[in-house]
Amino acid sequence: MGIALCVIAVCAADKGLVDCRARGDVLFRNPVAIHSFASWRLLAQSIFELWVYKVSAPLSCCTRNYIDCISYLDNKEYFPSDLHFASALACRISFAGVHKKITTMPSLIDPPYHALLLEGVNPIAKELLESKGCIVEYIPNALPRDTLLEKIRDVHFLGIRSKTQVTQAILDAAPKLLGIGCFCIGTNQVDLDYATTRGVAVFNSPFANTRSVAELVIGEIISLSRKMTQRSEEVHRGVWNKTHVGCYEVRGKTVGIVGYGHIGSQVGVLAEALGMNVVFYDVLPTLAIGNATKFTHINDLLTFSDFVTIHVPETDVTKGMIGEEQIRLMKKGSYLINASRGTVVDLEALAKALREGHLAGAAIDVYPEEPGSNKELHRTPLQGISNVILTPHVGGSTCEAQEAIGVEVGTALAKFVTSGITAGAVNFPELVRPPVDRSKFRLTNVHANVPGALNEINKVAVDLGCNMGMQFLSTSKAIGYLIMDVDKDVAVELRKRISALKYSIRTLIIR
Repeated sequence: MGIALCVIAVCAADKGLVDCRARGDVLFRNPVAIHSFASWRLLAQSIFELWVYKVSAPLSCCTRNYIDCISYLDNKEYFPSDLHFASALACRISFAGVHKKITTMPSLIDPPYHALLLEGVNPIAKELLESKGCIVEYIPNALPRDTLLEKIRDVHFLGIRSKTQVTQAILDAAPKLLGIGCFCIGTNQVDLDYATTRGVAVFNSPFANTRSVAELVIGEIISLSRKMTQRSEEVHRGVWNKTHVGCYEVRGKTVGIVGYGHIGSQVGVLAEALGMNVVFYDVLPTLAIGNATKFTHINDLLTFSDFVTIHVPETDVTKGMIGEEQIRLMKKGSYLINASRGTVVDLEALAKALREGHLAGAAIDVYPEEPGSNKELHRTPLQGISNVILTPHVGGSTCEAQEAIGVEVGTALAKFVTSGITAGAVNFPELVRPPVDRSKFRLTNVHANVPGALNEINKVAVDLGCNMGMQFLSTSKAIGYLIMDVDKDVAVELRKRISALKYSIRTLIIR
């Protein structure tokens, strides 16, 4: 009876909401329809494991009243079949090409897939993954290392922000892991090289919180220039200190941007709108926006700017890039802002410069070591220093940014497993292909990028008499990523034989 009701509800809802499924992505903006949809989706979900993989009726799922409604049972681009297997292999490859070691892992990977979402990532990501048949465990905080090591053993998808460190040990404990979603800009919390050699795709969101971080920086520039935090604290204590001493307009001042990427360039646009002069330094060739001026050496920017704001990733080069020597090059009475990574600025050197009066103020949103939860105490040498704004890594913490990140990364993870699309992956070659032909199954394969690897795969296909509908390969330095649509009757055997090849890392079947 429950199955019959669910079929009726699904068909009725889709008939009213969806009239075109050319790609399986549908937009609608009817909150009433969405609320009624939620009730029948819960019924469908309650019998999902027993029934949903055998149903041919269309089913749709929404991600709030404005995002998107993705039909997936009627469009194989989004739906993994019950023949969707993955070889459980890991490949450790020296990037220098000196040594290669293939390690076979013990189990195959079958749907339904299990996702573990940590650190309170936006719930939209949970809805998106559940709409693809994933069983999702949602935890609002980061986990202790030992707990994560235990939980990740049966996880296919892991969602994190910046606190969770996905090390080699964590990856070794996750034989079923297919993808990691970093619901933030940075991916330095993941061992990308090792994840790549294990066939684990890593996705992030390089654009979604750009505006939020840029607005925070602009707000801090104005606040520092007017000593707003000091005046606020004084009034809270009952002190009435109405004075103009040390307070300035930002119009006509120069902001120096170190790292002119997505966020840095957006800071420049907003600063210029306030009448500020914009200069920037970047190690990459970059086109200036508006009237911004590029400096070829960071030291020149430091000596020239009234405000210096840092927007660089964490790398071996950027760790400690702003130390005592660089701070001494800055103008006396200037300001330093860091909303990038905590290891970039030497906080002891910054505290010394502030106490000595060389710098007039600073705003810090990131730290070398950050608490794992909101219940832990945080210590920094900057506490107690006048005209210093300290925030707990909230640059991208706006409702708008977190919703956009949830949609972007959640969708990328879902499309990776259900169609093989790698758009948005930071460690995989990018391949974007049309939906799977209904008469075929799709195989995706990750293999070591060595001469002859593709020939071995093709030889296996020829030996099986496999007729390929299409085949696309893209490579990076470490791996090759292959998508091919093949005859259904040979797909499972083809996957097994490809998985056994010397350089094969992971193979999935999608229909």
